[in-house]
Amino acid sequence: MKMRANVFKGANKIGLEDRPVPKAGSGEAVVKVTLTTICATDVHIMKAEYPVRVGQIIGHEPIGIVHELGEGVTGYKNGERVAINAITPCGQCGYCLSANWSQCGGFLGGWKMGNTIDGCQADYVKIPNAMANLTRIPDELSDEDVLFTTDIFSTGLSGAESANIQVGDTVAVFGQGPIGLSATAGAKLKGAALIITVDTIPARMKMSKQMGADITLDFKKVDPVKEIIKITNGRGVDVAIEAIGLQESFENCVKCTRVGGAISSLGVYPAQLGTIGIPLQDFGYGIADKRVVSTLCPGGKERMRRLIDLVKSERVNLRQLITHRFSLDEIEEAYRIFSNQLDGVIKVAIKP
Repeated sequence: MKMRANVFKGANKIGLEDRPVPKAGSGEAVVKVTLTTICATDVHIMKAEYPVRVGQIIGHEPIGIVHELGEGVTGYKNGERVAINAITPCGQCGYCLSANWSQCGGFLGGWKMGNTIDGCQADYVKIPNAMANLTRIPDELSDEDVLFTTDIFSTGLSGAESANIQVGDTVAVFGQGPIGLSATAGAKLKGAALIITVDTIPARMKMSKQMGADITLDFKKVDPVKEIIKITNGRGVDVAIEAIGLQESFENCVKCTRVGGAISSLGVYPAQLGTIGIPLQDFGYGIADKRVVSTLCPGGKERMRRLIDLVKSERVNLRQLITHRFSLDEIEEAYRIFSNQLDGVIKVAIKP
């Protein structure tokens, strides 16, 4: 039995191929994909800015229906609707038991789909550690309602969580792409009193307000650091979140954060960058009590349950981030639109 799958073929080369439908081994499940999306990380992979093997099926954000359960997977049945996070921890290793689920097994080990194993931009996907990672979707929620709980919302919210945003904090978020918009929603959920966002694309700045921003700054029209310092009466923000993956925006986060504040790094930096520099004076030469935290999307079915409950209780509307819809057969066009930020795109939905 064959399926369609989007495959990495080398720098700036992707495309559909016929592949065998995977079989569920012990502890695994095979899910028939009903909806997925494209992540900025997938774009980094397509451009060979993040290394995966040639021939890898890419994609890591699946919604679907249980197709096959492997030995030892209990409590689920074929035909059930499930969501699976991009991070699929085993739940048993030292990293998982220390609550570092995204680092399951070691360095970046929790991110398997589309990275170290075949991903979900396909008709079917095999899920490792299924007992820890299959999350049922309530009947009253659509696939589109919960699609972004699989990565960007978990990631954006975790950026706010890792920075330990407190009720009443002032927060700046640099970048209002999908991750940045989710970080904005996360800051609001965590109780920030003032949220300042930075971007330049009109559609994203408009969506930023809908996701919780109080003030949006266009970095092509103003110096965002000077404006943030002015808005905060010279104090700086309590937390600055970097959601792009650029040296300049990381430095701006350091510059606009108050002494004792936190810089939360969510962006994926290109491998070609080599190192990330810190402006020493703005960092207080290392003794201004500014802390830098980084985050990879937490996963596992308990995390997913909590995120889906936030959607169910209407604390956050993630469906509004979908601006474009494509079939799997149109995957190359979807990448063209998304990677080049054309036609006001924010997020795409891919339906096999």
